[in-house]
Amino acid sequence: MTVCTFNARTLASEASIEDLMVQARKIKYDVIGLTKTRRHRPLNATFDTREERFLETCDSRGVGGVSVLVNTNLVMNIDSFKQLTTRIGRLRLGRCEPTPALIFVA
Repeated sequence: MTVCTFNARTLASEASIEDLMVQARKIKYDVIGLTKTRRHRPLNATFDTREERFLETCDSRGVGGVSVLVNTNLVMNIDSFKQLTTRIGRLRLGRCEPTPALIFVA
């Protein structure tokens, strides 16, 4: 499993999300943990390329925020994604015995 992290700084606009997707398509990954997303509204989306994105909210000051981008080969294995705090998130994967949960810290 290839796990990457990315300090997004902000994913508040659609343009910044599209830029992230363009950059992500250039590398081989299973999961990208995104930190400092700074979104004020949660967003869950599935792209036509079948990558699945979970964007969680940051706090009211626009601080923190974590999310994940999961590639096609693991989408069916997603059990859950939970933002534990504005700076810590947990992705649980089913049927992935060596790595049942991934934790990202912003």
